[in-house]
Amino acid sequence: MIRMTLAAMAVVTPATALAQDGLAIRDAYVRSANPKSAAAFMVVENRGTGECRLTGVSSDAAAMVELHTNAEQDGVMKMQKIEGGIAIPAGGEHVLARGGDHVMLMGLTRPLADGDAVALTLDFGDCGTRQVEAALDNGRTEETHGAQAGSGGHQGH
Repeated sequence: MIRMTLAAMAVVTPATALAQDGLAIRDAYVRSANPKSAAAFMVVENRGTGECRLTGVSSDAAAMVELHTNAEQDGVMKMQKIEGGIAIPAGGEHVLARGGDHVMLMGLTRPLADGDAVALTLDFGDCGTRQVEAALDNGRTEETHGAQAGSGGHQGH
């Protein structure tokens, strides 16, 4: 009887619901180069069995929050909005780091100082949402961020 109930639950429970339980956010922080904008960085880990996709982020700290990346256009690195979200593979992770994918906060609603907490709500679509608090740390460098930070010196954040 118990085996049949578990089997029935496995059929009814979608893979995305199982993956939601495996999402973890670590090493989140924010940098701000001016009083109007900031960028958030973190590692998103998917310990689940199905792919999850970061489709959006919201925060009361900014009027507009978007997923951005840096891409080369005509020999110049430029920041651009990510369309369609960021895939986090099952059993994998995706690093949001300076010089690469990141969360852009535009039109800050209040001045930010080192140590201030910025609340972020990460939307993973079918995999649910995650609440994260990231402290503003303008003194952080790639060396202090750790080996997972990726490469590049994303200036201006």
